[in-house]
Amino acid sequence: MSGAGRFEAPDDHEGRAEGQGHGEGHGAGQGDEGREGSAYGDHAGHAGPGGREGHGRFGDGAGGGSGRTPAGTGGPEPDGPPRIPTPRASVEDTGRPLPDLADLAPVPLDLPHDVLKSLLGAWALAACSAAETAAVEEHLGSCGGCADEARRLREAVGLLHQPESLDLDPGLRTRVLESCLERRPPRIPVPDWAAAYDAETARLDALLQDIGDAEWHAPVRLRWFEADGARSRRTTVAGVIAHLLSVDGLIAVALGLEDPLAEVTGAADQKPDRDRKPDRRAPGPAERTEAFWRTSHFPPTRSVRGPWREQSHSLVRTVCFTGGHTGGLTVSYGDFELPLHDAMLDRAFACWVHAEDIAEAVDYPYRPPAPRHLNKMIDLTARMLPTALARRRQSGLAAPARGRHLGLAGEPGRSLRLEIEGAAGGEWLIPLDSPAAVASADLEVAHVALDDTEFCQLAAGHIPPEEAAVGQVGDREAIRDVLFATAGLSRM
Repeated sequence: MSGAGRFEAPDDHEGRAEGQGHGEGHGAGQGDEGREGSAYGDHAGHAGPGGREGHGRFGDGAGGGSGRTPAGTGGPEPDGPPRIPTPRASVEDTGRPLPDLADLAPVPLDLPHDVLKSLLGAWALAACSAAETAAVEEHLGSCGGCADEARRLREAVGLLHQPESLDLDPGLRTRVLESCLERRPPRIPVPDWAAAYDAETARLDALLQDIGDAEWHAPVRLRWFEADGARSRRTTVAGVIAHLLSVDGLIAVALGLEDPLAEVTGAADQKPDRDRKPDRRAPGPAERTEAFWRTSHFPPTRSVRGPWREQSHSLVRTVCFTGGHTGGLTVSYGDFELPLHDAMLDRAFACWVHAEDIAEAVDYPYRPPAPRHLNKMIDLTARMLPTALARRRQSGLAAPARGRHLGLAGEPGRSLRLEIEGAAGGEWLIPLDSPAAVASADLEVAHVALDDTEFCQLAAGHIPPEEAAVGQVGDREAIRDVLFATAGLSRM
């Protein structure tokens, strides 16, 4: 290569071979003479004094030029194609619309019978691809054996997706027992007035069986209503069962059974007089419970479940031998007494209320009692309201309406109609003026309506009277007295 102004560029193949063989190219000369350099020095050229100095792609060129000069010209030749092609642009970066794969028809598969039969399970669960689904469904139209198998698999899949809950119906136990008793009645049946207590203690025991050891120490707040004000007491799940054990012991004492708190109440009796009332009456439910909690060396644990359940079994067994007749037996609650059949209903009501307290503390689903049992509990509350109203007047919490007088015993008096809605509902006329007065529809002065569970929550002291959802018409003062008297029936 020689001559001023003349440059014959080698082709790309020759330049690539030369560069690869030497690794670097050098051109010697001054000015425009003797221009030689690397064939790959096009992209990096630096001018030096008196000439051009080029640097090749794989080495430095110290000579007269790095660019290609067309023949007969002194200007640089346009750049040639690079050795390594640049990456192609992605279709997402071009801004062009992407193809819609949903419009593409599945490619039909030609699968043997054994493979199609093995896909029936996945097809029944809708786990096949579109092509596999089409192949299986086309095969089912021509193969009777696979079609029958596919039908059975689809029916089995339907059993795996039940729309309703798989939990057992809470009424299943009652229905099974009733069916068994119809075929083979018990030799010693449970009295109707004790059936509610038997059912509620069994339901609570099933709840306790499901919870773990740590949940026995979950905090529970006992709530009741006293002197027109809300009261509460903090305890645990185990403490609630100890409370039920303590109060159920009042019925055990009345039946002549062993009192589980005999030592505790004996220690309470030996306390100084300042801790007891002057009448030296027997401890009531709250006093028995506090004495049990106070004398326990350790906080109650799940070990209290055994004594409570054994006591409830003993009470049910004992009342079964009465033949349904209580013989006028009464149960003392300290400051008042209840007949035995009413006391059993009262304890059934307390068992349900405290079971809901426990269920709320451990996040356990719990339902109200059976309607026939709940109706008996509502009836007991309605029968206790006249006495509760009289106590409110004696304590100054309520007074007779101005210009009216209390009715005489045995005579009709002002009445309030209590309407309870729901499966356990009904209607009761409540005498307002005296417990011994006769309720009269002709002297009805007010009418209130509540839901069955709402009324029971009010009687349990869990709903303030002002917040109860009550439909009411008539004498507002009489309605208020009845609602507060209902809440006042609650106790710890």
